Amino acid sequence: MNREETLLQNFQAVQNALSAACKKTGRNPQDITLLAVTKYAQDQDVLFFLQKGLIRHIGESRVQQAWTRWKSENFVKYPVVKHFIGHLQKNKAAKAAQLFDFIDSLDDFDTALALEQHLSASKTIRALVQVKLTEKETQSGLPLEEARALAKRLKALSRVKVCGYMGIAPQGAPEAELRTLFGGVKRAFDQDFPPNTERYLSLGMSEDFITAVEEGSSLPRIGSRLFAANLEVL
Repeated sequence: MNREETLLQNFQAVQNALSAACKKTGRNPQDITLLAVTKYAQDQDVLFFLQKGLIRHIGESRVQQAWTRWKSENFVKYPVVKHFIGHLQKNKAAKAAQLFDFIDSLDDFDTALALEQHLSASKTIRALVQVKLTEKETQSGLPLEEARALAKRLKALSRVKVCGYMGIAPQGAPEAELRTLFGGVKRAFDQDFPPNTERYLSLGMSEDFITAVEEGSSLPRIGSRLFAANLEVL
């Protein structure tokens, strides 16, 4: 099997898993947006998916690295929705405001304010507040109630439009723990971002996205399952 065949098989496996999770829980697959985490992927692999029209939302975590890729001649012609999914430093806000359509990892008001100040008058950037779901000191985000307070405060901004939550679960956590964590964020999300509004709940990565979608995630972030060298590691 050549590389392109492997990538297509990876993509189909992810799509099948998403469809099965939706069927199990009675969700509409059209309500799920696949966020392809491209930050560690090889350019030629990302270009293959783009050329096939298989990915429309991409996730990057380093502003300068993303700028170099997505402003290059090979990539700039593709109309993708760009999500920043790493920890955004305030001194990177100006460049991030120019490049990205979404900041999925906001966890302080000053950074949001810096984004707002650097946005052109014609641009609105979507923002998700990052909820901290682990005990790791190096993990960004805020405890759920603090995240909810920040989301409420962000609604005062005009061009940074807060529209949901993002969370990263503890690596290797058992399914029962994942469901408790994801379910708690989903309940807060439904209260803070009512249905029939533009809203996104970004829970789940390659190892836990099925459980996340079953618990209500609408924007799972999937990298290694798309770009793996072979299906045996999935």
